[in-house]
Amino acid sequence: MIAERVNPPELSPPIGFSHAVVATGTRLVFLAGQTALDTGGEVTGDTLPAQFERALTNLLAALSAAGGTPADLARVTVYATDVAAYRTHAAELGRIWRELAGRDYPAMAVVEVVRLWDERALVELDGFAVLP
Repeated sequence: MIAERVNPPELSPPIGFSHAVVATGTRLVFLAGQTALDTGGEVTGDTLPAQFERALTNLLAALSAAGGTPADLARVTVYATDVAAYRTHAAELGRIWRELAGRDYPAMAVVEVVRLWDERALVELDGFAVLP
């Protein structure tokens, strides 16, 4: 994918995301929502950072299986059951993101939801990627 991250100076500086991503490529990969499920279908981790790390790992595993890399991500949506907790842990979540996915940030949004499919899940990530 060729990705141009666009962060206009008239918008607040983005931290951990890009305001826009102009992506060109030949294949779109739509990634289903991923929570902190292990291979047995059980939610792992009792904290938001632990669950975020597993959910992101799962999202990146699906992307890799489709032939993509984290740099190919064009858009990611984070669904959190507690945005205040997400903000509290933002620095740690950012560190986890950088360790697993790097600094080629996609366009992102964080949305608070009442609950997720699995009642133990605190966070879910979905998105799409553009592959070369």
